[in-house]
Amino acid sequence: MDLSIGPAHPAQYGALGEMTAEAYLGDGLLDFGAEDPYLEELRAVARRAAEAEVLVATDGEGRLMGGVTYVTAGTPWADVARQGEAEMRMLAVAREVRGRGVGEALVRACVDRARVTEGISGLVLSTQTTMAAAHRIYLRLGFRRTPERDWTPIPAVPLLTFRLDL
Repeated sequence: MDLSIGPAHPAQYGALGEMTAEAYLGDGLLDFGAEDPYLEELRAVARRAAEAEVLVATDGEGRLMGGVTYVTAGTPWADVARQGEAEMRMLAVAREVRGRGVGEALVRACVDRARVTEGISGLVLSTQTTMAAAHRIYLRLGFRRTPERDWTPIPAVPLLTFRLDL
């Protein structure tokens, strides 16, 4: 499949926000459905792009296929990254292209970015227990579970953590 990964452009922010929100809603990952307050963060691509790096996957014709946010410790969008770590967040792939390697390509782009960032020794992430397809990607790429760092941002939403040593 023809696939390119690069920084999100302002013209893509709205579509990426909706794609990310739909991915989380469609997969039943939001406890409060369409009323879940996390939807605001998922849709806030312009804000994320101003405070972090938002990467998108596009096909050969420039159609948006997915996106991810890459951050470093101590920045506004970092949840679990510690000093010397980068973090990836809000990985989402359009439903119609799932299973074609888009998610893995986005994860690999974050790994590559972390490897060239001075002072970064690992890439971390949080994921819901039900995100089995994503877990398979992480494990295949060498991430390991870090249960000592698991956390619960809101009651009844436990998050698993993974880390890739670089």
